[in-house]
Amino acid sequence: MNKFSGLLLVGCSALALAGCGADDISSPGAGSVVVNNPSTTPTATPTSGTGTVVAAASCPAFNATGGLTDSGTISGPEGTWRVCTLPALVNVNSSLPKVAGVVYRINGRVDVGCDGGFTAPTAAAPRVTTTASCASRSLTADTNVTLTIDPGVIIYGENTSEAAWLAVNRGNKINAVGTAALPIIFTSRQNVVGSNSETDMGQWGGVVLLGRGITTDCTAAGSTSANNCERNTEGSVNPAVFGGTDNTYNAGTMKYVQIRYSGYSLSPGIELQSLTGESLGSGTTLEYIQSVNSSDDGVEFFGGEVRMKHYIAVNADDDSLDIDTGIKGFFQYLLLLQRSGGGDALMEIDSNGNEDNAPRQTSTIANFTAIQPAASTNNDSNDQAAVLIRGNSDITLVNGIINTPANECIRLNGTTTNGSAQATLKAYATVLSCNATKFLGTGTYNAAAVQTQFGSGSNANNDTFTSTLTSTFVNGTNETGVVAYANIQTISTYFDKPTYIGAVSGASDTWYRGWTCNTATGAFGSTTACTALPTT
Repeated sequence: MNKFSGLLLVGCSALALAGCGADDISSPGAGSVVVNNPSTTPTATPTSGTGTVVAAASCPAFNATGGLTDSGTISGPEGTWRVCTLPALVNVNSSLPKVAGVVYRINGRVDVGCDGGFTAPTAAAPRVTTTASCASRSLTADTNVTLTIDPGVIIYGENTSEAAWLAVNRGNKINAVGTAALPIIFTSRQNVVGSNSETDMGQWGGVVLLGRGITTDCTAAGSTSANNCERNTEGSVNPAVFGGTDNTYNAGTMKYVQIRYSGYSLSPGIELQSLTGESLGSGTTLEYIQSVNSSDDGVEFFGGEVRMKHYIAVNADDDSLDIDTGIKGFFQYLLLLQRSGGGDALMEIDSNGNEDNAPRQTSTIANFTAIQPAASTNNDSNDQAAVLIRGNSDITLVNGIINTPANECIRLNGTTTNGSAQATLKAYATVLSCNATKFLGTGTYNAAAVQTQFGSGSNANNDTFTSTLTSTFVNGTNETGVVAYANIQTISTYFDKPTYIGAVSGASDTWYRGWTCNTATGAFGSTTACTALPTT
């Protein structure tokens, strides 16, 4: 994450919001249709949209205190929707059902439960919460709130006095499980009213999951070492804090989910991304997640132990995958597709610039297809390559395809202050299509040292590979001819044992189809463009 250091989200007042980002971000009313408030226009008849969706008569029941607020109707190309706004705090187990003609709205920050702290609070050691909606509460146990989101639900974020984002606090869970036919969609207001184009981004905050896994680079007040290392999600008076000692932490499940047009910028270098995982543990399930047009990273993970399969990043304006601050990560089946001439690194792997902090990052990325069609205008002198590895990281690439013919492929940074924390790389059955430079070494590494660690010509690795990908990301003849790494499960039993490299083995492999939306960068054979909404 080059644009965004440590996810220090600065809260903005309504007065200051206009100075907090780009014009389209600070004008949440952009679009051709307005939300009608029934409290001010109780007799108004909803204006039908141009499509087939008809607004529901009312909002469904919702268990949290205050329930859902009926915010009137909103119209767009698909028709007219009833807008049901979530409360600022989901304080008890609550569900968002799929109801015809209903869209749910996140207005500013929405907290799921109250933060339980570094370890679960007890009667002997209560936790006083610090988030605004949980202020002055003394917890003697985790609030244990689960927000359940049904298949096919559409939720949009609208930035008003602050960025719209969903924060699932420590001691609470999300249960967002869609299906291949009915994915859950998080998106922006502009997407609902139909004013989005292929290039729009950064229109709301995103989804943030906070856990009790181990992290580094402590930033929370009073947090100084591994014994109490915590980090702040935001730098406001009421921060969202993450960190702990439990790398098995369970923040819930997200499966068959799209997150569109997120990455709200509050000030230069300070942004949210589609999905932010903070000190998550191996108990958290993340599968079949598509990030579309994030103005920062597609996903970013800070610390903890993360397991993720079937992830698609399309048009991330910074990094498609960003992992740092001591994470132990296991990722398999990744499609990382950047807009031609846009984006930064396909992968940024580091410890947030603090080279010597422990624990070291040890992550494996397997069965990935990472594509940059052209040299990126965002790729700056700090990155300089499609894959950037630095900052106390031990990285393994397995069964991978990097296709970036106009860019360098891998940069490995050897800079360290103690002489022993240099980043390292292992690769198995990984092929590269790069420009003539291929490798960059910085600090104590040179290009030759990086090439040696990559192991060109061994373990089926090839840095002079000629790509024959079809339909942008589907394996062609040359990819099919590469023998996959046979011992992947010796790295982790979490990994499947595929017989191919890359994310998509061939034309019959369609795991990406149906639950995704289509863009010009990646056509996934779905029925809906990302600029539109499904009507069923």
